[in-house]
Amino acid sequence: MHQIKSYIKFLTKSTNEHGVHSPFVYNLVTKCFYDKTDYKAYKSIYNYKKQLLENKNKIAITDLGVGSHVTKLHERYVSEIAKNAGTTNKRAKLLYRLTTYFNFKNILELGTSLGVATHAMHLGYPNSNITTIEGCPNISDFTKTNLENHSLEHIDLITGDFNDVIKNLKPTTYDLIFFDGNHQKEATLYYFETLLRTAHNDSVFIFDDIHWSDGMTEAWETIKQHPQVTVTIDTFFWGFVFFRKEQAKEHFTIRV
Repeated sequence: MHQIKSYIKFLTKSTNEHGVHSPFVYNLVTKCFYDKTDYKAYKSIYNYKKQLLENKNKIAITDLGVGSHVTKLHERYVSEIAKNAGTTNKRAKLLYRLTTYFNFKNILELGTSLGVATHAMHLGYPNSNITTIEGCPNISDFTKTNLENHSLEHIDLITGDFNDVIKNLKPTTYDLIFFDGNHQKEATLYYFETLLRTAHNDSVFIFDDIHWSDGMTEAWETIKQHPQVTVTIDTFFWGFVFFRKEQAKEHFTIRV
């Protein structure tokens, strides 16, 4: 019900490129969000997801986050995880375009799952260094092997609780952080506050499922008001955060 109400509100507020007066955001929307080019890499994105959807192996799940809305079983088919919890092809293609558009060199992903998003970001900029964290050991083992089978390099998959891992990351800055796990208000705000130290002027933070629950929407509203945040974009399924000091503080709601 929350998602339905949020989506109706989103539709009444949202716009396309014609409602955007920031050159930075206008270019991002027109040249990346709305880019209709049928890139060759899309075939690899489709094939990676297709293989997962056809995989009938079972994985014993240790769920450290808020859990699944679809099933509470402790053992799940890979195909079911890919169908119900994996990044959609549409969003994977957008991640590919974003990584190509910005040429992110250092990427952090919270929530590897089956590696659909990881794979898409790697395709977008193969020279990027991707650190990705997965809480469930069995999913982590499966995905690590799967990524290696696809000959993907510069990917460091860490198994562990997000809280513990992000506190012990080597001091660095990230061009992109993709928050895609443990969709709870307190956890999301903790990850945001903890990882702010890794942001620079051109960093991009992407939060998944910002309208998943009342708590996630509240977390998103809190993040928008943070003094270090200048520009945000609400696409309903993702929330984009920018720290560009040259930009006036402004919030956009864009249909993608």
